[in-house]
Amino acid sequence: MEITKEEKNIHLYPVYKMLSWDLLFYYSINFLFLTQVKNISAADVLLAEAVYPIFKFTLLMPLTAMVTKIGKRKSLIIANLINALSILSYIVAQNFAYVIVGQFLSAIAFDIKGGAETNLLYDSLPRNEKRGQTFSKIDGKGTSWYYYADAVTTLASGFLFVINGYIPFILCFIFCIVSAIMSFKFNDIKKDNAEENVSFKKYIKDLRHSFKYMLQSNRLRYLILLGGTFWGFLTALVSLRTGILKEIGVSEEYIGVIFAVLGIISGITAKNQNRIHNLCRNKTLTYLTVPATLSCIFIGFFVMGNFKFEVTLTLILIMFLIQFIAKGPFSTLIRRYLNNFTTSSIRNKITSSYNLVESIVRAAISLLASILLRTVNSSNTILIIGCVVTIIVVLLLDAMRGKVGLKPEEYSKKEIEFLEIK
Repeated sequence: MEITKEEKNIHLYPVYKMLSWDLLFYYSINFLFLTQVKNISAADVLLAEAVYPIFKFTLLMPLTAMVTKIGKRKSLIIANLINALSILSYIVAQNFAYVIVGQFLSAIAFDIKGGAETNLLYDSLPRNEKRGQTFSKIDGKGTSWYYYADAVTTLASGFLFVINGYIPFILCFIFCIVSAIMSFKFNDIKKDNAEENVSFKKYIKDLRHSFKYMLQSNRLRYLILLGGTFWGFLTALVSLRTGILKEIGVSEEYIGVIFAVLGIISGITAKNQNRIHNLCRNKTLTYLTVPATLSCIFIGFFVMGNFKFEVTLTLILIMFLIQFIAKGPFSTLIRRYLNNFTTSSIRNKITSSYNLVESIVRAAISLLASILLRTVNSSNTILIIGCVVTIIVVLLLDAMRGKVGLKPEEYSKKEIEFLEIK
């Protein structure tokens, strides 16, 4: 029996996500590479990371329109090639300007990927009552595999960095090229009302119009705000975690080992995200977000406590563990909740709104971290950020009561009709 385009996409997706969801060989050593090999200050590295989501925010609408116009398959090919160019800019960097160029290219790549990858999978799934669960299972598998791959490459990157700081970045560049080659194997699936024939100008107008109306949905508004805030918070912590470990005296090799083990934990929780959802139900987002934000506050106090090195490291690793346990399932679950009751047309716009909030939050946190690092150390910086984000998350969760996490029949008819018709 000949395999359909949809089935081909479904079979390919987990392997593609394992290699392509995010950069491999990169995150555990990028801070060290830029500060030690390229001699860029820690504050400037955080400043560059603050500029990255600003680029994402600025470019989001035109790039979302481009994905719809040229199709998700071509978009992924372009995105992965641009990702390779961003890594190349870091490799050849001679000053801070090269890093900004790299961040600009990376913003383009991940804006495109954010609007194409999960939506391509969702378009390929049968339209029935188990669609959300099936999406969660397949996307969760790919996410889990990515975390395992990330753990292996993170472990290797720490030791490879000691040999030569450029080796992990060269390997990262190669995997971006591999991801682009894999993207050629996907097929675009046209469902619902295709928008490919809509003019670019009209699409931008419709996109802005849809953003305005999405804010009228209580369920969507709070899911987008909470999801974008928490994921922006998690992504902004990457360099700060490395800074904390360097502050207490952990060597580069062991930093790689630590994040490799934590990556495996994220892989395990990502694989079991459906069990987590079934166990926690409408408390899932609370149990994932609050402990993770509180952990940053505790990290700041642990470092300031001047305990013995072994005690401080153990306590910090426990807090990191809490963050990585939450990180694993969160990405899949929040997108599952956002995609419920939706059509292909509205999904693209919901994804764009979510990415927009995530970019704004990430920019704000990274900019705040950059400013703080010019006057205080990493532990005080993460303490202040933890306090701010915890307050925001708790307020959002309180506002969500009675509006999110309900059974389908408990939502108003207007809420469901908005998602299915718009």
